[in-house]
Amino acid sequence: MSSPRFHCPFPLTANQRTELPDALAHHAVRVLRLRHGSAITLFDGRGGCYLATLEIEGRRAWAQTGDHLAAEAELPVRTVLVQGIASGDKMDWIVEKAVEMGVSQLVPITAQRSVIQLSGERREKRLRHWQRIAVAASEQCGRNRIMEVAPPQGLAEWLSEAGPGLLRLACHPEADTSLATALEAHHGPLALTIGPEGGWSDEELEMMQGQGLTTVRFGHRILRTETAGIALMAAVAALKGWN
Repeated sequence: MSSPRFHCPFPLTANQRTELPDALAHHAVRVLRLRHGSAITLFDGRGGCYLATLEIEGRRAWAQTGDHLAAEAELPVRTVLVQGIASGDKMDWIVEKAVEMGVSQLVPITAQRSVIQLSGERREKRLRHWQRIAVAASEQCGRNRIMEVAPPQGLAEWLSEAGPGLLRLACHPEADTSLATALEAHHGPLALTIGPEGGWSDEELEMMQGQGLTTVRFGHRILRTETAGIALMAAVAALKGWN
């Protein structure tokens, strides 16, 4: 059985005794009820991980790290999921599963038909919440790097800042190009754009096409917003032969 994994929010060093943050110590000792001398695994998000031994003194906890292990579970290319913000806990589910699928960055889009419109303090609170979900999902699935959750933004803002060499695909049921055809000759970074529950507006679709996005067809059924991005990521991984 593998040892419990924890993300440490500061850089770690091999073969060093490190005091654990209060929240991490509480989770390990009070929630998981690990004992003094338990084997744990720590990672700081910079790549690789450290096998460590838990040391408990009262309410405080330390980790004695061993050597750095250069273990990775990342996809071979950078992948971005551009997701129209979904309502309720659907967005939480999308963030968690995107981490499991190997997404490098998730960009929440405040689309014209998004049920939830975020601004100000609420926007910052939701961003912190999603980033915590990404950390927890990385601990669970074995990734040693944390998926970045970008600040919620409008579609026009993301389109204006998308980097060079990025193949940007928009899923549309009436597209002429299949997903397989769009991916056939591309081996670089990739972005998948998924609309909210109500889909992209005509104005947003025109904006994407004007910015050179490729609309792709994916099957004969209409997928829900919380299903589409994850299903597309699984299909991309299969088509490209990614493990």
